[in-house]
Amino acid sequence: MREIKFGVIGCGLMGREFASAAARWMHLLNMPAKPVIVGASDVNAGAMEWFKTHHSLSTATTDYRELLADPNIEAIYCAVPHNLHEQIYIDCIRAGKHLFAEKPFGIDLPSAERIIAVNDEHPEVVVRCSSEFPFFPGAQRIVEMVQNGEFGQIIELKAGFCHSSDLDPNKPINWKRRAETNGEYGCMGDLGLHVLHLPLRFGFKPKNVRALLSNVFSQRPNAQGESVPCDTWDNAILACESAQGFPMLLETKRISPGDTDSWYIKILGTKNSAEFSTKHPKTLRTMPYEPGGRQAWQEEDLGYSSAYPAITGHIFEFGFSDAILQMWAAFVDELAGNQPKFRCATPAEALGSHHLFTAALESQRTGQTVTIK
Repeated sequence: MREIKFGVIGCGLMGREFASAAARWMHLLNMPAKPVIVGASDVNAGAMEWFKTHHSLSTATTDYRELLADPNIEAIYCAVPHNLHEQIYIDCIRAGKHLFAEKPFGIDLPSAERIIAVNDEHPEVVVRCSSEFPFFPGAQRIVEMVQNGEFGQIIELKAGFCHSSDLDPNKPINWKRRAETNGEYGCMGDLGLHVLHLPLRFGFKPKNVRALLSNVFSQRPNAQGESVPCDTWDNAILACESAQGFPMLLETKRISPGDTDSWYIKILGTKNSAEFSTKHPKTLRTMPYEPGGRQAWQEEDLGYSSAYPAITGHIFEFGFSDAILQMWAAFVDELAGNQPKFRCATPAEALGSHHLFTAALESQRTGQTVTIK
């Protein structure tokens, strides 16, 4: 099996998730290649200690440019605050390193456009963006239903990603709660591509938006316990009209009471409807319909079924770490020269999300429905 040597820039939560997925690669069957983590970089030297313990690193540095200068490293996973995306992503691409990048792919629309312009100059570099929830079996079944035209005429689409941890007003502020580092998008930039990955992949592009954005807690304590401004949007509800003419209701929320980590998509159609949520990770709800027939939702337990076969038995459940592993399987499969069974989010899809979020900010300022340019 071919080994693809990776460097990790940003050794926090998601960096460790990738490292864990790489260590679980034996879980997958018949893969043409596997990731091997040989480099790590973080401005906090202590964050690299976990990587040193669990992976054989040839390079561990506080300067990410040392990873880019290492000829043994073919690809980079980058998980850093949004204000750092542009410079680091561009440096990675220009260094000829394949790049798996975190959303939103730049702190704002101009930043995303500059990253993609550099990527266009280097078509030999594979660049993809993180979005793992569409790899859940229920989401994959909905992908198949759309591809097979099973919905008939689509009536409406709803999708969202909701957290609840910020309901605690005493939760200390971090970089995601500051516009300077997170960006003006707030929760949209942090969560939005997760919500838009499938609609954009289906070709359901929003052509306008009426946004309702909420900054629920405008102050939070810092590390010293002092109250400081929390100047990002906590919640966003985006009412859109798709290019096909049906309504789409999209939501991203950091303060959604009771939702620990709930991602969902629901499509209503004239011939079939379907709904999946990670709140019920093995359950797919569908409602096939014939004119004049009964209207009855049905539930199916899917078990473990995945785009890339694994050793797990079908009767067992699929979880978040499995979705991460499947997402990475798709990226590594593409680096190995194959057409992935389901492609990771693309820079073009990330750019589509920026167009929507930029229009949403204007809608919030004006109170009007804004056409997406």
